Amino acid sequence: MIGIISETENLSRLRWQCRRGMLELDEFLLSFLDKKYLGLSDAKKQTFEQILDLPDQLLLDYLLGQTKPIDMDVADVIQQIRHSACT
Repeated sequence: MIGIISETENLSRLRWQCRRGMLELDEFLLSFLDKKYLGLSDAKKQTFEQILDLPDQLLLDYLLGQTKPIDMDVADVIQQIRHSACT
């Protein structure tokens, strides 16, 4: 039961972090969180949390494909976020 509460609290915290005040980012991030986040490996979940620490403009550039991340793990999760917005 404690693990379930912990996961629920973590999802609530992530949902709050996904609300960026920029509609495009909110839609990308919240869609991914709702559709795909729980199916990620622990390493990919950690990468998603790392992505949430990025500045809004850089994150938007990544998600719109205007800039590509150097870190391959970040690039993979960014691609998954982009894909989840289209499905």
